[in-house]
Amino acid sequence: MNAQQIIESVVQDQIKTDLPRMDVGDTINVHTRIIEGDKERIQVYQGVLISRRGRGINEMITVRRIVDGQGVERVFPLNSPRIAKFEIVRNGDARRAKLYFLRDRVGKSRRLRDRRRGLKHLEGARAKR
Repeated sequence: MNAQQIIESVVQDQIKTDLPRMDVGDTINVHTRIIEGDKERIQVYQGVLISRRGRGINEMITVRRIVDGQGVERVFPLNSPRIAKFEIVRNGDARRAKLYFLRDRVGKSRRLRDRRRGLKHLEGARAKR
């Protein structure tokens, strides 16, 4: 076995397999485990997924939200044991891989369109013609 195969075999059991499909532009809830002294609690961070980078165990996401009129971004490792779970709140329609342009937007222009997955209601209309 070469070095790359050894690294992959060690890392393989640490990669999470229960992640939902998250695309850039989606609004997500990130449930983070917070340890304070000997107590543990879960804190939810909701925001727009503006970036994904890395691959495998090194994959990271950047989530942006607005708090008191200020933009706050946090970077989360996807496979961290500190992350309890991810929830998809709504699917946003993005045409870019990175949504860094949202940093300069304020007000309604900051919102993204909803993505309509499947478009089943349009297929039914075509069949009636």
